[in-house]
Amino acid sequence: MDARQGLDMNYSTLIAVAAGSYLLGSIPFGYILVRLFQGIDVRSIGSGNIGATNVARTGGKGLAIATLALDAFKGWLPVFLVLKLPFVEASSPAQLHTLATLAALIAVIGHMFPVWLGFKGGKGVATGLGVFLALAPKAVLIAVLLFAVIVAFTRYVSLGSILAAAAFPIALWWLERDIFPAPAIAMCVAVALLVIIRHHQNIGRLMTGTESRFGARKA
Repeated sequence: MDARQGLDMNYSTLIAVAAGSYLLGSIPFGYILVRLFQGIDVRSIGSGNIGATNVARTGGKGLAIATLALDAFKGWLPVFLVLKLPFVEASSPAQLHTLATLAALIAVIGHMFPVWLGFKGGKGVATGLGVFLALAPKAVLIAVLLFAVIVAFTRYVSLGSILAAAAFPIALWWLERDIFPAPAIAMCVAVALLVIIRHHQNIGRLMTGTESRFGARKA
């Protein structure tokens, strides 16, 4: 009887974490801010993306910064809450970090496929940064440093984002594999793959040499 109650609690916890993480992750801050302050649909501008980079194309640099911060925060929050929830404190560290990583994955999926916008969202870089920051700040530092180096030398933000996303699971395994079990590492790999896949158009342009460089003026 006790074992079954524990199993039921685990199922209910999983459902609550998944639902809460998706709802938080799916909040389209870029769309909301541009619509609220500029009265336009950010999806009609530039790449049609709802992320900070495309918000900046509307001319609202402040809105772009706010979008970046809020998109990162909505990824960070569900992971942070899972790690602090009282009713999972009794779980083993491995179970707790696996649940937190599930929250991370679902939050990023929510950002990429928000129900409010017909499941057409952003690329997940800022939200991915938020979830990774909540999970493992040291591993994030490595990924961010790699991003900065790549962008400094190539001026390709997309390339920096792709390589930083790929680097995080590796850094996580290297630094904290004793804390994060294999399922948690696998879900971090899934987050990274989702971010990379969402950059498929950028990858195509990088391969053909037509990708825009950061700071380059359009002709």
